[in-house]
Amino acid sequence: MSLSPLRIAYLALAVWGLARPMAGYVEWARAEGFSPAGLWAAWQANPATGALAHEVLIAGTAFTLWVIAETRVRRNWAALWVLPGLALGGLGFALPLYLFLRARPVR
Repeated sequence: MSLSPLRIAYLALAVWGLARPMAGYVEWARAEGFSPAGLWAAWQANPATGALAHEVLIAGTAFTLWVIAETRVRRNWAALWVLPGLALGGLGFALPLYLFLRARPVR
């Protein structure tokens, strides 16, 4: 496995993009109890958080379309694993993970 400095950076960002937001979600769930409806309500607490939540949802949708389209062209089927990562870990995890997978040397 070839790990260039760029691939290491993408991988580090993916780990950070999973760990930091999840720490916040776990902290919130401990205090509030886990509830998807409650989490959505927290994301809509004020216009700024609502705008950010919608921005991330729109970016995640665009990212999903891009992954599917590019996977069909490049035939890099393993890259589709980032889509469950997007749903479970968020865009901050899935995007650098996709770039990590995409930046591997071509054979």
